[in-house]
Amino acid sequence: MNTEGQPGTLFFFCGKMGAGKSTLAKAVATENSAVLISEDEWLAAHYPEQIQTFDDYLTLSRSIKPFIHAHVQNILATGTSVVMDFPANTVNQRAWFKALCCEVGCEHQMQFLDLTDDQCLAQVAQRRLEQPERAHFDTAEVFAHVTRFFEPPTAEENLNILRIERD
Repeated sequence: MNTEGQPGTLFFFCGKMGAGKSTLAKAVATENSAVLISEDEWLAAHYPEQIQTFDDYLTLSRSIKPFIHAHVQNILATGTSVVMDFPANTVNQRAWFKALCCEVGCEHQMQFLDLTDDQCLAQVAQRRLEQPERAHFDTAEVFAHVTRFFEPPTAEENLNILRIERD
């Protein structure tokens, strides 16, 4: 917790499906003694068994954003940093994170996992083995569908970006 009255820092992540955003989010939260807020956990808690398609996910993800927005801002205002395991994979998603920060005057860092499709697909296949309950969603077909919407970040978005590449 920040004792100087400054808000905490918001950390969020950009990367294609399977890039490792959730794994990295956990590590960043630990490294920064930050509160980790996972979209998957919120959706599972509020809408168990209701996400069967990508459109279901989009609808329900939008429905929790107003609650998350105020919750995260309240935490940040205490001087505690927050790691959001929510995708920042489109310009609109990143604008939501940026607005959240601007409203409370906090710093942010977006970590961009810049991996190839092949790297992501290999990690999706591994995740399917490790988490069989996700097998219906973690497929090459879903990856291809979701990747159509991916927009790499640009300098014009004025974000504090840490780019991460893997061999």
